[in-house]
Amino acid sequence: MIGVGALKQYACSLGFDAVGVASIPRDWRARGALEAFLADGRHGDMAWMERSERAHPNALWPEARGAIVVGQSYAPDDDSIALLSRSGEGLVSAYAARKDYHDVLKGKLKQLAQWLAREAGAQVKVFVDTAPLQEKPLAQLAGLGWQGKHTNLVSREHGSWLFLGVLLTDAPIESDTEHEERCGTCRACLDICPTRAFPAPYQLDARRCLAYLTIEHKGQIPHAFRKSMGNRVFGCDDCLAVCPWNKFAAEARENRLSMRADLRLAPLAILAALDDGEFRARFAGTPVKRTGRDRFVRNVLCAMGNSGDPSLAEAAEARLGDQSPLVRGMAVWALSQLLDADTFAALKSKRAAGEPDPGVAEEWGA
Repeated sequence: MIGVGALKQYACSLGFDAVGVASIPRDWRARGALEAFLADGRHGDMAWMERSERAHPNALWPEARGAIVVGQSYAPDDDSIALLSRSGEGLVSAYAARKDYHDVLKGKLKQLAQWLAREAGAQVKVFVDTAPLQEKPLAQLAGLGWQGKHTNLVSREHGSWLFLGVLLTDAPIESDTEHEERCGTCRACLDICPTRAFPAPYQLDARRCLAYLTIEHKGQIPHAFRKSMGNRVFGCDDCLAVCPWNKFAAEARENRLSMRADLRLAPLAILAALDDGEFRARFAGTPVKRTGRDRFVRNVLCAMGNSGDPSLAEAAEARLGDQSPLVRGMAVWALSQLLDADTFAALKSKRAAGEPDPGVAEEWGA
């Protein structure tokens, strides 16, 4: 049996903010919730969520007997809700306006895995949101917190701001007590959602979620959700930021995960003008880079359309000749919001007929 006390002490020495241990249960309640989520098509474009290994940790690794779950706080030092008023600037989610947490956590988890293999002679596998493993239910089993009504993990000590990493091991291990649910009657996270992405408490329809639409969704942003995006250009923090448990969260202390102000907010005109090379250079080493330049600029142009600032029309019009249909289409919509009706109609008569992409042509006629 692995000594849990020594394990946790070593994990804390590596700088993790939370650590807990869970035995892998035969009756995996999360399986049913996942199956219902997929059956309703609420995962949208995220086909990777359909992989059979997500159903149970033992489907991913049959020999796994225990899970060590670690948490790293990324509590921001600003107010995500207040920043929504900065309509001329593009807002990046708190988790992404910094070095990619996958790299930071994985390095420390590998050290923990080496210690565990050496001390207990155990086999271990490291996971940081890079495999079909349901980390949040494991974190609740390990006592780190509970899955709140917004479906994210909530911690009594760190609120809704925790990155998670998991070590699976084939060794028997003493488990912590599963954390009880403590949302009570609070529904702040449900009520603030600008797109009503929660059909019910503890349920999410990703197809309506701005985090999904701005990061994972490969197509054009549906018209029904464009106004709701506001100035968000990558992700959405609303349901996390209003959680009352955040009042106990101290600012993140891992220096390598410090927030970068130049990534958190930047002028929309500058972001819209980024070419692929400039985009890669600006967001190198951050989660934003994985989405790609075209989808990101698509989001920026949507934020431009929501800005109410006609001076941004010139920057939007410059994107009508972009190589990406996603970008060209959203540039049309942005201009429809920024220009008066006569000016937009004149531009339409000049540009729409020569548009080679049917999807963009539809935007002119919308």
